[in-house]
Amino acid sequence: MATGSLASGEGLVSERTLAERRSRKAALGSFVGAIVDWYDFLLYGITAAIVFNSQFFPNVSPTAGTLAAFATFGVGFLFRPLGGIVFGHYGDHLGRKRMLVITVGMMGICTALIGVLPTYDQIGWYAPLALVILRALQGFAVGGEWGGAALMAVESAPEGKKAFYSSGVQVGYGVGLVLATGIVSLLSHALDNDAFMSWGWRIPFVFSIVLVAIALWIRITMDESREFVEKVGVHGERKVKIPVIAALRQHPEGFLFIIALRMAEMFSMYIVTAFALAYSTKNLGMSRDLFLNISLLVGAISCVTIPIFAALADRFGKKRIYVTGAVIGVLSSVPFFLALEARSIVWIVVFSVMLANVAHDMVVSVQQPLFTAFFGTEYRYSGAGVGYQVASVVCGGFTPFIATALLGIDGTWHAVAAYLAGGCLLSVVVSVSMKMKRS
Repeated sequence: MATGSLASGEGLVSERTLAERRSRKAALGSFVGAIVDWYDFLLYGITAAIVFNSQFFPNVSPTAGTLAAFATFGVGFLFRPLGGIVFGHYGDHLGRKRMLVITVGMMGICTALIGVLPTYDQIGWYAPLALVILRALQGFAVGGEWGGAALMAVESAPEGKKAFYSSGVQVGYGVGLVLATGIVSLLSHALDNDAFMSWGWRIPFVFSIVLVAIALWIRITMDESREFVEKVGVHGERKVKIPVIAALRQHPEGFLFIIALRMAEMFSMYIVTAFALAYSTKNLGMSRDLFLNISLLVGAISCVTIPIFAALADRFGKKRIYVTGAVIGVLSSVPFFLALEARSIVWIVVFSVMLANVAHDMVVSVQQPLFTAFFGTEYRYSGAGVGYQVASVVCGGFTPFIATALLGIDGTWHAVAAYLAGGCLLSVVVSVSMKMKRS
């Protein structure tokens, strides 16, 4: 009898150990893949602000060139919902793992091709056309990435630790930002301006191949999500016919909630890392290295702050953490622009950190368990993934473009600050009014 109890206890420990290993492996796979995808995606935004306007749109005014470069940046966001629909459909039918292998490979190939793309001076308007196509494919791949990565981490995480275990999806953003900004900044310092503008900017894009190889190796060795296997089946035997339609019918409010809740996140980050880089150099005559270094700083800090905020959310509740972050975003909007106008480096850094590492990082730390909980397992990849990517179009992709256009209305920062504060405020109102699960 004692022997049987001992064997049972050992089996329980073995099963628990296996589950913990599966949870850690899923979290690692989501984290590393997110690094690659965000490195590739953010690298484009950084380069668009300082290179693409002259290399691919040279026959227009500097302002129009910047608008065109940011417009191509936004094209990637337009294709993200399509990627969410396609990869979500097959992810709900065939599993999360397979789709994650495809998305990271596609993203890396597109990024490397941008690195060898001829410029306008070499092939004329075929150059910006090819740039737009590759950017669209990037967006398509990223559209399937977040949903799969978030689900692999959340569905494999222990109860009560879902925010922490899935926070790697967002920490991957910070690491990708550090890598992208760090390499561009390093090359900007090491090369003179002519060398950087002619060929130096290509190196970070080609380097993506190395990151992709690492991510593919890790993702291929992952196990499929345990919850997916239990509730849907190994090959989606208990699948719904069209998952995205099922998600829309069962939980239409989930899509609207996701859009509103992502405003604080996307407005704060893209104003700091994309718009402010172009604004400070072209309108204020500041060095481009300042905001490259700020992006490097906030990306590094986020690798610490996001998991800390996620652990606090698991303990004290997701709603408290989210609301606090969104409120800080509202309060930091005007001071950030006042610091820019004063050209005060100290205060620029302080309010960049407040927006990007406090406001932004607090709200994103809870997104994975929060957004995926809106939808059932059978259509969760489609529901959460498509909702997330539609929000990327509405709230994020054209934020630098809209901010630049608002700046052109009267030449002042006031409308841009109001745009940033208004988005964060809407996120506050929605988050306060809705119920959020503690699990």
